[in-house]
Amino acid sequence: MSRYQKFVVALLAFLQFTVILDFMTLSPLGATLMPALHITPTQFGFAVSAYAFSAGTSGLLAAGFADRFDRKRFLLFFYAGFVIGTLFCGLAPTYPLLVAARMFTGVFGGVLGSIVFAITTDLFPFEMRGRVMGFVQTAFAASQVLGIPVGLYLANIWGWHAPFLMIVVVSLAVGVAIVLYLKPIEGHLVGGARSGNPFRHLIATVTKPRHIQAFGTTALLATGGFMLMPFGSAFTVHNLGIAIERLPLIYLITGFCTIFTGPLIGRASDRVGKYRTFVFGTALGVAVVILYTHLGTTPLPIVVLVNATMFVGIFSRMIPAQALMSAIPEPRERGAFMSVSSSLQQISGGIASVLAGLIVSEGPGGAIVHFEQLGYVVAGSSLITLFMMNRIRKLVPEAAGKPAVVVAAPAIPEI
Repeated sequence: MSRYQKFVVALLAFLQFTVILDFMTLSPLGATLMPALHITPTQFGFAVSAYAFSAGTSGLLAAGFADRFDRKRFLLFFYAGFVIGTLFCGLAPTYPLLVAARMFTGVFGGVLGSIVFAITTDLFPFEMRGRVMGFVQTAFAASQVLGIPVGLYLANIWGWHAPFLMIVVVSLAVGVAIVLYLKPIEGHLVGGARSGNPFRHLIATVTKPRHIQAFGTTALLATGGFMLMPFGSAFTVHNLGIAIERLPLIYLITGFCTIFTGPLIGRASDRVGKYRTFVFGTALGVAVVILYTHLGTTPLPIVVLVNATMFVGIFSRMIPAQALMSAIPEPRERGAFMSVSSSLQQISGGIASVLAGLIVSEGPGGAIVHFEQLGYVVAGSSLITLFMMNRIRKLVPEAAGKPAVVVAAPAIPEI
């Protein structure tokens, strides 16, 4: 990589850190927020899914325009809206206003992930994308190590509003870096992409058979995380018997483990094979999810070990899946494809979150009842995606044993 490419990877990872942290912050606050706002698990599940539903809707609306503009400007527009929405979340005094703020944030935040992956695919060839996406996805782990523990600590001191205000401060620094140092990304505009009809561009993107297969797989991949995540903190506190003050420690150790394993998984997906890495992640994830959702009162070291292993399984599916998907669209359709894919992921995740809220219930002392049923659903969906991903890999050069077709990108200067 050139120095500028390394800078872009670091910047995108930092941006993903803020977006993922904003999305994930609400779930660990469940044990604090539900009693503070006097809401039920079903209401809390809806609050979490509100972001996903609005994100999915905005992603579909933005898909037709995603390939018509310089990706830097497109990124800045949606990132500004994301920061404003997060500020509204930090100032919301009631449950209805919090839900409204989460919906506003989702309108902008839900598109950012697709823009990040479009930029990544524009600037890096297929043979490098596993490694690059492995680094970018360390943002997920960094949110575990730095963001969520700090957010929970601030929430324990100043209330559940504080983590959102912290995200606003960090995001402003990222926005300044994008304005000053990220160069325009316009290679996809060659051939008159600006003048095309956005609606026709969207229809053409969503009706291609190879795209349809990828969209279906992406939608189902979102089921696992969205089902378990909203009630993870409450389950840990009330079912596993871990004190709420120990939650930051669990996220901290788990995050450190995934920070180191994320880049390794990315390299493995490039060297061993993206689908093989996905198979490994699926097998590991299914086993650990079944174990985790059936745990009762458990010592802290065991809880940390199980959580860390579960996230290794998640990363071993997420990173190779994204790398494989990136080879499906053509460059002129890349932004629209990523936007639709992100939207379907958010919408299906929102549905999964709502269904999870309907499956589980709150028992005596705040215990989460029927959590093991979520484990069975997650395991089943993971096995189905294994077969769906096998079909996807047959559409990309890696499966045929041919060298990947690398689309020439504009020269990237050193800085």
